[in-house]
Amino acid sequence: MTDSMKYQAIAPAFLTMMLSLLVACAPKAPGIYDPHVSVSPSPCELTVDDERKAELNLDIHIPKNYFSRRSRLVITPQVVAGADSVVATMRPVVLDAGIFSKKMLRRQMLEGYVDPYALVAKRVDTTKPVSLNYHETVQLPEPYQSGRVDAILSADGCGSCTGFEELTLATLIAPEAPVEPEPPVVEEPEPESLGLDWMEPAFVVREKMMQGEGTAHLQFIINKYDIVPELGNNRAELEDIVAKLEPIVNDSLATITSITIYGMASADGPLSLNTPLSANRANSAKQWLAERLQLSPDIVAAIKTGSRPEGWQPVLEAMTADGHPDSLKVKNILTRYADKNDDVQEYYIRRLPCWPAIRDRYLQKDRKVDYTYAWTIRSFTTDQELIDMYRTRPDAFNEEELLRVAQLAADDSSRMQVYRYTLGRFPASKTAANNLAILLERQGNYDEARRVWEAFKTIESYQQQP
Repeated sequence: MTDSMKYQAIAPAFLTMMLSLLVACAPKAPGIYDPHVSVSPSPCELTVDDERKAELNLDIHIPKNYFSRRSRLVITPQVVAGADSVVATMRPVVLDAGIFSKKMLRRQMLEGYVDPYALVAKRVDTTKPVSLNYHETVQLPEPYQSGRVDAILSADGCGSCTGFEELTLATLIAPEAPVEPEPPVVEEPEPESLGLDWMEPAFVVREKMMQGEGTAHLQFIINKYDIVPELGNNRAELEDIVAKLEPIVNDSLATITSITIYGMASADGPLSLNTPLSANRANSAKQWLAERLQLSPDIVAAIKTGSRPEGWQPVLEAMTADGHPDSLKVKNILTRYADKNDDVQEYYIRRLPCWPAIRDRYLQKDRKVDYTYAWTIRSFTTDQELIDMYRTRPDAFNEEELLRVAQLAADDSSRMQVYRYTLGRFPASKTAANNLAILLERQGNYDEARRVWEAFKTIESYQQQP
């Protein structure tokens, strides 16, 4: 399980605030797309009023195939003023490709995932050009009178590649003002520092172990264990397993260490018959995956199969959900004979007057096949390897490796980019938040430094809650 998965349960409002900050600060990673996104009118020059406001009204044009059908494109406009300081983040534009939208819906339904962009995401056809209007009020904070509106574009659909592009949407021009005597220069007090100390953790090579799991609901011919893709919803269920395993199998940096497939024994019928039958069904799923993914003999040998009793609990749950009046009788049998096997419980359930209804309405037509899988990502140990791999596969780095890349960066600007990327992947990285805040203070960006540090402290506080 990746470290970042730990924070998917954070409340929607909090996660939305966090992602808005991190996207705005994300570094430019390898893989710029071509052709580029454009806007019209271009150039767009806006004159701010006396309250430093202006109306931004333009069309954004995304060329076809700019991002893949498995990706989400996020366009985040930012107000930039002063010494290239980001002073405000505006409403993002979020476009979901077809496959990504379906995967996100499935993830929300199966995992309870909360999408921070659910209210603004729009599904589009990436094979066609997309044009959309963007109309927002731009507000320059005091004391700025001019600046520009930049947009950061990011797309990440496959989980193994991220591309960023920057685009200037408009320049903000101050209105001409009558020449007045310059007021006396009043030196403003230096903003209060956070008082942080620079952190340089020792680089430790840590094995990157990942885990995943899932359940397929497959239909089989009665008392048969052959996989028939055309039966029921079998093909979609099987392809869902493929969608999870194929990126790992094809990743040159990944090594699958184990795959375990368990077939479920049916509740009805003799346990002595159902148990080997379900084990054979699990083995059939193994053989189907081996052929579909063209797995190597080593990976096939790592796949273990087995069987588990399904029990009568799913039947009870279905009867309870349906409001069947005899569900309590079934529950009492399962409670009384909880220490017995399925055959004993079935003996008494079959003698209930409601048995025909149970047999016809509540026995599942499909069989559950549970599977778990584990893999490792190759660790990067030498400084040169870390630098080279960061240019092409930053997604394959763990927190320790990213922090080491920041240490090796040539200057503060490059170092800040790495720390921002690290916080995007690992929001609870104290070292990345601490050092990025210090670097921002060195540049005079005290407000942004405080936002970065307070965002980290909020996550830290949430982690410490019982």
